[in-house]
Parts: sequence; structure tokens; C-alpha cells
Amino acid sequence: MQYSILERLGFDQREITIYRALLSLGPSPIRSIADKAGINRGTTYDCLKGLLQKGIVSYLPKGKRRLFSPRNPEVLLQLAEQRQHEIENTIQQLKTSIIPELNHLKPDFSAANVQFYEGDDGIEFVLRDILSSVSKSNERQYSVFSSKPIRSHLYRPFPNYTAQRIQKQIGVRVIAIGDGGEDAELSERKWIKTEGHVDAAYIAIYPPKCAIISLASNNYPTAVLIDSKEVSAAQKIIFDTLWGVL
Repeated sequence: MQYSILERLGFDQREITIYRALLSLGPSPIRSIADKAGINRGTTYDCLKGLLQKGIVSYLPKGKRRLFSPRNPEVLLQLAEQRQHEIENTIQQLKTSIIPELNHLKPDFSAANVQFYEGDDGIEFVLRDILSSVSKSNERQYSVFSSKPIRSHLYRPFPNYTAQRIQKQIGVRVIAIGDGGEDAELSERKWIKTEGHVDAAYIAIYPPKCAIISLASNNYPTAVLIDSKEVSAAQKIIFDTLWGVL
């Protein structure tokens, strides 16, 4: 029997054991249930109280004793359906009222709108955030400034990033700074020719966010993620303007 399924409904191992014992015994006093389940009487009594509250056990008085009876196992399905209904209502309440009300408490911009990440794990988080955020937007496209020195390091922690982007039908426009870079499906690319040294940098604009990835010493990747519609909108104006003249 998959106990984990019943645990998801809020039952612990002892309650499950006692319920199974009751099913095999039928209406029984606490002593008989405890002996069958192999659990001491005090714990059995506490568990029976919990099962009574959950509605899967009932009892009848018989003299000075109580005889406990299990309800039909189909009641478990009713409990699951009730919990599903409650979860669906909770999700709806979160979407329509609670989250909007909590967001209303936040200032327009604060330190919480700026997040710092480092290392391959941090870069992978930012790349996944780009895919997740853009896949939920109506435009399903983002814009990127990318310099040549960053390219060999950018997708190291997430080698199938481009494949996932294409799978999600997300488009990207890239202004490449320096030589190199390859076109891929659902992507457009323009180049800015440069002379001399170019620093490693990658700027992804996906309103209301903007991510800036660069390399510190020893090619250690770092990232800044800014969640601000004003900042991302300004960056997008710069990108669109430059895109139009290239």
C-alpha cells in the first residue's frame, strides 16, 4: 500500500495503521484496536480522536465503552476531492486578491527589486528566469546586447538553453558587439563592429526585467537582475532605436 498517498491527505503512519486495523476488525474497543495495530493504548486513543475529526472513523457507545468503526474507504476519495477544491479556491484567492493586495504594499522601487547572482548556478537561474518570464508574456520575445568575450561562458551551466527557448517558441533579437555569434531558429541578429578590446557583457531586456551578466576575475560569472518596468522600458527604447539604425 502506498502510504505516501494517504500522508498527502494529512494522515500519519500510526493513523494509517490504526485505520487498517479497524478495517480488518470491524467495530472494536480501544484495547482490541491497540493490540491489532501494535500501538499502545494512549497513542491509539489519540490517533482515534484525530481520525474522528477527519471523518473516517465513527463510534457507538456500548455500556461504559466505545466501539470504534471505520468508514468505507471511499471516504478517502471524498477527502481528496474536498482538499482539491480547497486548493483550487486558495489558488484563485491568491491570484485575484491576496497577491495583488500584497504587491500593492511594496514601494515602486526598492533594494528588493535588485538581485545579485554569481557562479554558474547563478547564471543558470537568470537564464531560466528569462525563459520562464518571457513564456508568460504576450510578446514572447526578448532583446539582448551580447559581446564576444562572454559567449563561451554564458551557456556553460545551461547548454541546452537555445533548444529550450526554441521549444517554448520564444524569439530573441540580438545586437552582437564584436565578431562571432551564430543565428538560430526564432532569432534575429545584428552586429556592431568594434576595434580593440571589448569587455565581456550580456544584457537581456525582458520587461519588466533586465539582466546584466559579466565576468569578474578568472572568468567568474556574475549577474544583476533588475525587476523594474521603468529600467527595462528605458533599455528597450535604447535597444529598439539602435536596432533600427543598424
